[in-house]
Amino acid sequence: MDLALLSRVQHFPVRHHSPRTTAVLLKWLERVKPTVVLVEGPCDATGLVDVLCDAQTRPPVAILGYRTDGTPSSSLWPFAAYSPEYQALKWARANGARAEFIDIPVGVSLAVDRAPPGLGVESESESMEGSTPVPDEAVPLTEAFARSQGHRSFEEFWEAAFEAPDWSPEQFRPVLIAWADVVNAGPRSAYHRQRDAFMARKVLEVVASGVAPEKVAVVAGAAHTAAFLAGDVDPAEEAKLPPPGPCAVTVIPYSFPRLAEQLGYGAGNRAPHFYQKAHEANCDFRRATLEVLLDFAAHLRMRGFSASLSDVLEAYRLAVTLSDLREKSAPGLDELREATVATLCRGDATHVDSFLWKSVVGHEVGQVASRIGQNSLQAEFWREVGERRLPRTDSPETFSLRLNNPVEVGSSVFLHRLRVAGIPYASLSGTGSSRKGGEAEAGGYAALTRVREAWQAQWTPSTDVALVEKIVLGDSLEAVTTRVLQERLTQAKTTAQAADVLLESVITGCSQTVVQALKVCDAHAATDADLPSLASAARALSGLMAYGTSRAHSDVGDEAVASLGEKTFGRALLRVRDASACGPDAVAQVLDALRTLHEVALSQPRADKAGWFVEARGLMESHAVNPATSGLATGLLYLARELPEAEVALEVGRRLSQAVDPADAAAYLEGFLQVNALVLVKSRDVVKALDDFLVSVEPERFRQTLPVLRRALGSLGATERRYLMENVMGVRQLKDKGRAVKAVLEEKDKATLKDLSADLGKALDDLDDLL
Repeated sequence: MDLALLSRVQHFPVRHHSPRTTAVLLKWLERVKPTVVLVEGPCDATGLVDVLCDAQTRPPVAILGYRTDGTPSSSLWPFAAYSPEYQALKWARANGARAEFIDIPVGVSLAVDRAPPGLGVESESESMEGSTPVPDEAVPLTEAFARSQGHRSFEEFWEAAFEAPDWSPEQFRPVLIAWADVVNAGPRSAYHRQRDAFMARKVLEVVASGVAPEKVAVVAGAAHTAAFLAGDVDPAEEAKLPPPGPCAVTVIPYSFPRLAEQLGYGAGNRAPHFYQKAHEANCDFRRATLEVLLDFAAHLRMRGFSASLSDVLEAYRLAVTLSDLREKSAPGLDELREATVATLCRGDATHVDSFLWKSVVGHEVGQVASRIGQNSLQAEFWREVGERRLPRTDSPETFSLRLNNPVEVGSSVFLHRLRVAGIPYASLSGTGSSRKGGEAEAGGYAALTRVREAWQAQWTPSTDVALVEKIVLGDSLEAVTTRVLQERLTQAKTTAQAADVLLESVITGCSQTVVQALKVCDAHAATDADLPSLASAARALSGLMAYGTSRAHSDVGDEAVASLGEKTFGRALLRVRDASACGPDAVAQVLDALRTLHEVALSQPRADKAGWFVEARGLMESHAVNPATSGLATGLLYLARELPEAEVALEVGRRLSQAVDPADAAAYLEGFLQVNALVLVKSRDVVKALDDFLVSVEPERFRQTLPVLRRALGSLGATERRYLMENVMGVRQLKDKGRAVKAVLEEKDKATLKDLSADLGKALDDLDDLL
């Protein structure tokens, strides 16, 4: 490799997403007039240059490379309209020059084992900061240098030193290369040195093909350019790159919010919309500042705040004054923010942080020329989003679906398919009701009877990335969802897991998986000895048997579901006694399962209700099972009116008698009060049995039993506690004494208030005298 020949090539160092770099680069290209323009980017994406330069393509966009062997791995190369690499490609196309990418191919990039710089997608570009040595005090050299020059951050230093001044190419190139030499002073990663060697070889191949070095323009990151010009390239490093994996490359839309969130990826990311305005104004940052302040004023007026044109002018003057005081050529983002807070927001930064700064970042989503084409999943996604009028911006939007008509049910099925397939777009934020509670379960049993859904949707580049990657699973969203559910069904080890797949199959309208899931549920239920698993499956099948208000029944027929539901419920009943003879560690899951079976028995006509009551009574009477399950069964039977109050009181008294171990009695009480404590504590006979038990426990045993008692009684709310205390007072005949105490307290309170009133009156009189 002739490194001396490499130095004769025309190099221009760039910092990604920098309007000033782009402006100077275009002037430089006009002077150099190269016949070949080589740009940092995956070399196997050269075929996409025409798409990137197409008139229909509107940045921000990104080159997407992804694996095609089913392994989830991808990498992105984003471009804004003011990205120098993008403008270099556009110049080449407009001036008849050949344009090529020269960086390592996508397959090699994806095969390299390294941590991505951010956002879950990788970027190949090596920013200034990315190669900066970190001193012992853990402050990057760039940050330390910026602070030494009186700037608060490297981004502020970059704006002041590189973006705002009106540089000429002759001035800008050597300064940027010198800066790159400084930040490259420390050791660079082996991976970037390997890329240096690869790109150097690609450049020399173009020269070897007969193109004069002076007519070859290389547009690459400043760190790479500094290595090329210094001859600091080791050709042997290229051999250390891994072999490429199977992959493909395409172009997808990108967005300003994504650019703003890419950590360590160059200038312009803090506020892409602001830099876009500067780019459109030929890097006139004063004009860009004024335009943003006008936007701020409009946003404030829309929200009912006062923001006049005179306020805007005052903010602009303040921003310019601050930049002059700081010896900057023009205001930057820091001056823009400070002037906005001081003038438009009257010293309050709340509005800037809550909504104004979002307009500086911007919400723009790019557009890719139709010639690139979309895979079938992308086409289906965008078609459904358009026809169903769902959000398509890179900012969260909320909406509700009423599941009482085929159109909105179809929208729900579409969104649930995306959820199950793992395509990031929408998340269920609630059921649309006004009831308080946590976020509703997105799928499963909760989705069956839901008649309204509240969603929050947001398109991000990750949405298109996932749509591209998932094509290996099927050519439609239904096919992809079916494949995902079939894989989950294959991995299902219990009846409950198979039933969950069955529910998701119905919710997502995947009829093929419904049939398979029914068979797997039946097979697992025949051998499943886990009561919680069987109870969960019985509830799922019961829901499928009962629902129908918002979703269509499955194609397999209701009778198949009902028959399996009956059998699963019966098999669960056979496991009740053995499962209930468990220790304290497992009892919580068993109690949940028993409550589930009780709910199914009462709500589902085809369930064996009589058989459940027999098992529940057996638990109530048994001393071989965990006492908590006996207590729960007693409470459930009482609420179902299968036990009269007198019998319940008798059973509670027997279980809480002195002959029973206090720990067992407390466990029984814990299970008993889990049912409906309000109904139970309203019974004076039940409260009397409880009071007798607590009074009879010896002090030492009481201390041992206290944790369980506290857990059992701690679940009582204010209303339950009030009824409990009233019944305790009634049992102990303390109500008359309580009234007497209350009367004494009331008289005492009246006297206190009278004295307080006199003191207050005197204080007011003294105040009047002073005034």
